[in-house]
This record gives sequence, structure tokens and C-alpha cells, in this order.
Amino acid sequence: MAKQNSPIVGLDIGTSSVRVVIAELIEGELEIVGVGEAESKGLRKGVISKPDLTVDSIKRAIETAERMSGLQVHDVYVGLAGSHIKGENNHAMIAIPGRHREINRDDIRRVIDTACAITIPSGREVADVLPQEYTVDDQDGIDDPLGMLGSRLSVSVHIVTSPVAAKQNVITSVSRAGYSVTDVYLSNLAAAEAILTDEDREYGSAVVNIGGETTSLAIYQRGAVWHTAVLPIGGTHFTNDIAVGLRTPIHEAERIKREEGCAFRQLLTPEEASDLIEVPSVGGRAPRAVSRQILCDILEPRAEEVLSHVQDEIRQAGFDRQLSSGIVLTGGGAMLNGLVEVAEQVFNAPVRIGGTGEFNGLIDDAMQPSYSAALGLALYGLRCELGIVGSSRNQGRRAQSPALMEKVKSFFAIKR
Repeated sequence: MAKQNSPIVGLDIGTSSVRVVIAELIEGELEIVGVGEAESKGLRKGVISKPDLTVDSIKRAIETAERMSGLQVHDVYVGLAGSHIKGENNHAMIAIPGRHREINRDDIRRVIDTACAITIPSGREVADVLPQEYTVDDQDGIDDPLGMLGSRLSVSVHIVTSPVAAKQNVITSVSRAGYSVTDVYLSNLAAAEAILTDEDREYGSAVVNIGGETTSLAIYQRGAVWHTAVLPIGGTHFTNDIAVGLRTPIHEAERIKREEGCAFRQLLTPEEASDLIEVPSVGGRAPRAVSRQILCDILEPRAEEVLSHVQDEIRQAGFDRQLSSGIVLTGGGAMLNGLVEVAEQVFNAPVRIGGTGEFNGLIDDAMQPSYSAALGLALYGLRCELGIVGSSRNQGRRAQSPALMEKVKSFFAIKR
């Protein structure tokens, strides 16, 4: 069991920002006691390229959360992200020795190991194995075959691989910052941990996590992950478009995007469309004024392009007509006004923003979609410390959340 005063820390190292959530398990409830954010430096497309700068960003983010919580951080659950991550499905079957004996943990471990016997390019490793469903003899759709009688056991799994160096660089950077990595978990799955309901997972949904330079996709159906992908495009592309189109510095383009940006022109009334925005110029020249309509004309095509790439990925995976619960947008890039409306047109499906609602002790800043991965890592850490989930290869299918986790997840609300 997690100790009363042992903080559970989720660390999300993104391309644009490093975000930290410190939580405690108090009287059976997970309470957020501190959050921290720092500008991320030293990463490119989710991959650490300048470790010294990354170490400094990690320190500043965690120190901010420590000051807020009054707690000292030692161990963290850290996310693994980046365009280098790839996923694929595989299937395997084994014979159960004996005559219709009960299936045990060793059998489950053996069939998963058999399914993982795939050819992996040199320099890559298995980052996670996610069992999807089991089949005992001719009975399929089984979540956990433990204790069932049968002579054949099959499993379908989703295998995620990443470069060996990528995971090690994350662990090394956290260690150099003065902290210990308890476990590494995929950031896109962590975000889904925080924002999806059991119904979303069962009936089909896609989590689209829009980060700084990457957009990750995770497709759920029948309670399991069936497809993952990472696309090398994200929120900074919107910022760069504004910087080039309006001839303004990058930091000013980012501010304008956050404060004035709208990606769907139909949301603007005629009066709002004609409102003027002051745009600082480069080279010491005087600032200029442009209408919000012009800004929208820059952002909307890029939004359509980013989301169209995601839709192409969903279609190629064969799930474009199987997502009954729709699309859930999350991550810092999902906060752009009008993005949901553009997404509904691109996906031709229900779309919502996945963020956090009321949560015990939750700080206002952490109620944003940008914190979903860090919060999900804290939830994953809680499950690990309660013994609900561990290594998927060692324990078979990740255990379903018991009553405590249902109580914890009831604090999560989906907001539009």
C-alpha cells in the first residue's frame, strides 16, 4: 500500500514544457498537493537532444511543485514520448499441458512472451506490451483467463517499441537532476489514463494528445489499446505560422495564439472578426494592427492539416467507423479556441476536450488538458503502489481498477 505521506509524482517531459504533479493518498483518496511547470529546453520532437538543458528544466519544474506542496520529491513516474515510438499488434497461441487443467499465471506469462517474439530493429527495445484479449480454446473476448479450463490459450497484444537510447536518456536526465525514476510509462497512455471513462475504452475512442512538436494517438476499443502512433507535428507549427504570416517574433506569436487565436472562423461574430490585434514587429519597427479574421485565416488551415493527418492514421488502422465514443483532444495544443469545431468536421464524429474537473486539492492550473499526461502518470503511480498494476509482461493483462480507482476516477470530468 502507498504510504500516507509518500508523495506520488508524475513527471511529463514535453517538447515545450515540463510539467509535474505531486499527489498524496490521503484517507483512500488521491489528493493533488502541488504542480509545477517550466519551459522545456533540450528536446526536439519529444527526444532529448541537449541533456544539460533538459536537466535544468526538470529541476525547475519539480522545485516549483515542491514549494507549492511543502514536500520533498525523491522518486518520480516519468513519461516516455517522441516521434520515435512505434506500435504494432501481434498474436500468439500456446498449448496448455495436461488435460483441461486450470490456466495459471505462468501460462499467461508464456503466451505473452510468445507474442512478443517479433523482429525488432537493432537499437530498439520493447517499451510496453498491452494485452488486448485472450482466447481459451474457441472462446474469445476474455479479459483475464486465470483459472479457466482449456487446452489452448491465445492472446492478442499491442507492442510498443522505442530506441534503447531514448528511454535511457530520460532516466539519465532525471537522475542527473537528483531524482530517482520509479517507472517509465508512455505519455499518450498516461493522458488516456486521466481522461477516459470505462465506457470510452469499451465502446471505442481515440485520444489525440497535441504537444509542442508531436501529436500522439491512442485508440481504445473493448477495454484495450488497439493502435498507437506519434506524428511529427504539433502546437509549435501553429506558432511558426503566425510568426511567419504576421512577421512577429516567436515568443510574441505564441502569446498571440494563446490570447487571441481561433481556428474556426464561424465562431467569430462580424464584430469579433474585425477586432484589431496589436502585433509587435521585428527589428525595432513599430507594431502593426491586424484583424482577428486574418489570424484565424492563418490558424484554420493548419488545424485542418494536423487533424487530417490524425484522421488518415485512424483510417489506415481501420478504426474510422468504430469509435462510438468519439475523439478526445488533450495536451497543450488542444487548448486552441475552435479546434473542437474543426475536428468535428475533419473526423465526422463527436469530439470533446479531455481535461480534469474537480479533484481533491487540485490546483487551478492543473485543470487544463496540458496537465493530463502528468496527472495520468500520478494515477498510474497510484495503481503501481497499490499493487494493482506492474510490468505487463510479468503480470499479463493490466488489472482493472477496483472500487478505490473508480472513486479516484470519478473526480475526473470531461469538459468542452
